[in-house]
Formats: sequence, structure tokens, C-alpha cells
Amino acid sequence: MSSTQSLDLLFSFLSRSYATVETNFYKIPGSSVVARYVRSSHQNDPGRTLLEVILIVFAIRTLLQSRTRGDQSGKHFIKFDEKEIDDLVDEWTPEPLAQTLTPEEQADLASVPVIVGPTGPKPKLSSGKTVINLASYNFTGLAGNDAIKASAIDTLKKYGLGSCGPPGFYGTQDVHIQLEQDIADFLGTEAAILYSQAFSTISSVIPAFCKRGDIIVADRGVNFAIQKGLQISRCTVRWYDHNDMKSLEHVLESVEKECRKRKGPLTRRFIVTEGIFDHDGEMSDLPKLVELKKKFKYRLILDESISFGSVGRTGRGLTELYNVPASEVDMLVGSVANSLSSCGGFCAGSHIVVNHQRINGTSFVFSASMPPALTVAASEGINILRNTPSILTTLHENVRAVRAILDRVDCITIPSHPASAVIHLQVRWQTLQLPTPTSASPGKPSNPLSAKPRDPPQFNVEQEEKLLQDIVEEALAQGVLVTRAKCIRAQELNEVRPSIRLALTSALSRKDCEKAAGVVKAAFVKVVGKRR
Repeated sequence: MSSTQSLDLLFSFLSRSYATVETNFYKIPGSSVVARYVRSSHQNDPGRTLLEVILIVFAIRTLLQSRTRGDQSGKHFIKFDEKEIDDLVDEWTPEPLAQTLTPEEQADLASVPVIVGPTGPKPKLSSGKTVINLASYNFTGLAGNDAIKASAIDTLKKYGLGSCGPPGFYGTQDVHIQLEQDIADFLGTEAAILYSQAFSTISSVIPAFCKRGDIIVADRGVNFAIQKGLQISRCTVRWYDHNDMKSLEHVLESVEKECRKRKGPLTRRFIVTEGIFDHDGEMSDLPKLVELKKKFKYRLILDESISFGSVGRTGRGLTELYNVPASEVDMLVGSVANSLSSCGGFCAGSHIVVNHQRINGTSFVFSASMPPALTVAASEGINILRNTPSILTTLHENVRAVRAILDRVDCITIPSHPASAVIHLQVRWQTLQLPTPTSASPGKPSNPLSAKPRDPPQFNVEQEEKLLQDIVEEALAQGVLVTRAKCIRAQELNEVRPSIRLALTSALSRKDCEKAAGVVKAAFVKVVGKRR
């Protein structure tokens, strides 16, 4: 047979094989689409076809290879005998799970006072000393209220201790539904939902509504719980300067321009802030927030954990103080633990907002519901606030009395709003031989993409905290219990200026408050005076 005949037979075989493969290929569903794609791709870019073939061959080769194949010969391994292995194990020192506490951290823990017996306006410490309490968030003085204790005891006898289950899994009891209704009626909203832990309330509410791709415009000074909620949501976050409504409006305008430029799909948009800020006691301008959220079509999430039960004629918070209907706030978050002397938190709003959280609020779905006794205690607390507005009148008078004394002290700076029951006391920089903190330049705005302000204030955290702790101990020695404002330094988005935090209460008389303020003033003057 000649070579020509051999080639003819080969080409004939290949032709028949190709025809068979082509016929079987087109029997596969979707094969015509693949064929059109290959012809179009090869026509436009033959090099791309070659590259795709190489990639397909590489992928097939990779899949056919054993992923667990190792070097069976062992020639690349070092062989140890049993004694060498034991010696290596004995010599190995595991890395510690956490670093050993520094002397400062140990001293900080050791300085925490222990209360013996019930807390209240004048608790007894383990040292045996009775002190005036300006450290606890007992704004309305309901801790230890006789009527609340009687209701809690009756509930304990009827319902027992815990609920032993999340609300969605047989953990909901009639007292929980009643408290939710009480909160909604008290605030003037359609509905409310209870969470069993105050910190996890706002950090669960935010990701329940805000998802990847949504836009959140948040204050740079929000508390740690809000920061966690923003991180969990994975939203696009834009930041405005702390409690600065002009900065907020500028950021909202920039977001609007950015969205128009991109011509992307419509997304949900939220403004997230606090009523009274936990870090410094400043107060938000609620009417301006509502105005801006309507102008730019945003939803407002307002954390009133501090302001609920402490501002307003009857303690309804900023909505009552500014005479703004609660329905103007889309999600109004508050604490049941502070002013109602119970535990947990709540979110009030429309029926749609509340019912959505019953399905999507992680802390609501997975955490056991509040113990019935504490639930009834909170309901009783709301009834007392509703029927006894003099409680808030006394609280506000005490706040004014303390501010009248401390506002005039040269070595104290108070960033807190005059109506705030939480008063932060910072050391005035002129009294220390330290560099004066730089202030933000008013002409240039901060970058909305960054949580850091353009010119963050500079201060010596370690030195200020040590100085403030000396003041705390001096005040305690004189019978007044106060505390430094605590935060997790390594995890906050922005460094928080150290301060002493006073929490006023209506359970103390005006005379007691003035006495306590005088002690705090004297402690500041004495400790700071030593540094001059």
C-alpha cells in the first residue's frame, strides 16, 4: 500500500470520527449555543480560542489528578525517631491565647468597687462604706422601688425564673407581649419589639434591615454597639463629623451626586445616630435629622439608649423633648436596662418594621427572651413614669444643680448637653503640661469614606486616664462613687477622649447632688493642682 493510500484512509477515518462526534455533540441540550459562541469567538479573536482550549485542557488535567497525592517516596521528609519526637514536643511552647495583663490593666480591674446588697442612690460597698452613687444608670430611681419589687415577686411566684427559649421558639409569654404594647403606647408608635440584651439590640436592628449594597450615613461618634452593627451589615458606610448637621448634609449631597454619576440601581439608605451620645453626652438635633432624612429620602435609625427615660417631660426621650412625633423616626431603639431598671432593649416603629425583626433580628431569633419578673418590672416602671411626671422633674433639677457647680470649674471641660443626665467630665488641657489638642480646620470637610475625622484631636490617653482614676479614687475616699468612662481602646473606630462619667438620678435629693458635685469638684482641683 502506498503512502498516499494510507493518508487517504487516515483522513477518511478522522472525517467519520469527526462527523460522529459532531452528531453526538448536537444531541446534548444547549450544545448549539456553545457552538455559536465558539464560532463567534474564533472569528473575532482566534488567539482567545487557543487560550480557552489550553485552559480547558489544564482544568481537565487538574481534575483528573489526585488532590491528596503526596510524595510517596518520602525523600523530602525528615525522619525522626521516637526520642527526637518526644524531645521536640517537650521543647515546644504554645503561643499564649492572650497577653498577660499589664500592671495598669491589673490595677484597673482591682479598682472596681463591689456593692454589697441592693444597688441604688446610696449603696453599701464591700469595704463597709455607704456612698452617694453617681455611677449607675438609675436615671428614674426605680431600682429598689417597692411597688416594682412587689410586682416582680408576684410574677416570680407565678411564672418562675427564665423563659428557657428564644421568643420564636416557645419563649414568648403574655408578659412580653404586654411590655411591647406598653412601650409602643408610651412612645406613640404602632408597635415595639423586645430584645433580652441591651447591647445586642442596635447591633441586631441595623443588619436586620441594612444589607450589602445599601447605604448608611453614620455619625463618627456612635457607640461601640452601633459600630458592630455597621460592620455586620456589610453596607456601604459614609461618615459625617460628630453631631455636625452641616457635615451630615454635605455627606448626603455627596452620596446623591455619586449615585447619579454611577447611574446604579436604587438602594435603601439609612441615617444612623444616637439621641444622647454614650461617649460624651452630646445630644442630636432631632428636628434637623428629620428634615434631612425627608429631604434626601433616607430612613432614620435612632439609638435612644441614654435619652429614653432621662429627657422629656415624662421620659419619652428626644421625640418628647423636641415635640417630634415618634412616627417620624423609622426605628427608635432604646434600653430597658437603664431607666426602667430591668434588662434588655427594644425597637419601636411601624408594624412592618417590628414584624420584620421577629424573623430577621438575630438577637431576637436566637437569644432567650427576658425573664418574666424583669419584664413585669419594666411594665410597672412605664406605668410609674406615665403617672408620676415629677420623677423627671426631679431628675432635671438635679442635672441643673450639678451643672451649676461643675460648669464653673476651671480645670473641667464638659462636652455633654445641658439636659443630659449623663455628664462627662474631661480635664481642661490648659491645666496640664501637655500639648494642646489640634482642632479640626473649619474650612475643609473630612473624607466621608473614612471613619477618621480630617484632623482628629490629640491627647495622651494613658496620662489622662491615670489622672482621672486618681480623681475617682479621691472622690470615693470622700464618699462619692463615680467612674471613668470605659471603652475597648483597641477596637473603637476612633480614639475616645478619656473622661469621668456622672450618671444623675432622681432618687437623690438636690442637697445630695450638690454635695456630691462639690466632692467631685474638690477632687479635680486637688488632683489636677498637683500637676501644675
